[in-house]
Amino acid sequence: MELKVGDDGETDRKQYGSDLFWWLTVSIVAILVVGAGVFTILINFHHHRSQSHSSQPYDIVPKYASSLQLALQFFDVQKSGKVQNNRVWWRGDSGLRDGSEENLDLSKGLYDAGDLMKFGFPMAFTATVLSWAILEYGNNMDAVKQLDYALESLKWITDYLVNAHPFADVLYIQVGDPEVDHNCWERPENMTEKRPLTQVNSSFPGTEVAAETAAALAAASLVFKEINLTYSEILREHAQQLFMFADTYRVSYSVSIPQVGKYYNSSGYGDELLWASSWLYHATKDPSYLTYVTETNENEFGSIGSVSWFSWDDKHAATQV
Repeated sequence: MELKVGDDGETDRKQYGSDLFWWLTVSIVAILVVGAGVFTILINFHHHRSQSHSSQPYDIVPKYASSLQLALQFFDVQKSGKVQNNRVWWRGDSGLRDGSEENLDLSKGLYDAGDLMKFGFPMAFTATVLSWAILEYGNNMDAVKQLDYALESLKWITDYLVNAHPFADVLYIQVGDPEVDHNCWERPENMTEKRPLTQVNSSFPGTEVAAETAAALAAASLVFKEINLTYSEILREHAQQLFMFADTYRVSYSVSIPQVGKYYNSSGYGDELLWASSWLYHATKDPSYLTYVTETNENEFGSIGSVSWFSWDDKHAATQV
């Protein structure tokens, strides 16, 4: 439960700052734990996995299978929009009018942690990592009947990201007012407050959020390539446009829109450009994307030898992989 901010002195401001810092820490840790948990569960899913991705998994460990199911249910809990086949019975429809003031359907997507905000930067990162997990361990998910749930959750995010990109150089990166939202703890089904939209564009660019969204859509295009080719091509087209937008206007989104830095501040956009270009290389097989990563921008953005972790803010380690 969060505290409301008072107007009666320095003590309240310090308390609010402490509460906000704690809330942010918990939110970030929650995202990292769920992401790491899914990967750990999948890696340990069985004892002796063949190196061939085409081989069928075996030696299913029930505890890991159960853990995978619970981890994937986290996405069902966080979903906004018209509930469909949701395994979490106490979640209902919410956010149905998100984006309507700009004639956009931004009803889908995921709420961030325990609040009702939709932050595009960490949401796109979630889609990229979930895509990667499906590409590497989809057979394992399928063996315990969890693959369809993973695919549905991924598409729930990518549908939102595609709709949030109505023009080549416009990307809506946030739904909701975090100041209002974080002072009101409620169920999304009961939301009545206004849901303002925040965008990056050519006048107020946001390189890292545009590039991360490009990475997400490129990675997802690989996931859906054998399932729905038309949808895969749509994702790839948006990914290429977003990468061009991100690379053309190189400005951090937390510089263009300072208020976002209070929540998901970026430490730099170089890693997102390399990360997006890496996924686009896999999605398109266009060697120019590989050259972009390994030759043109490696010295400027590569941070070879200085990587310590992988997160929504720093993708250097994964890009090197």
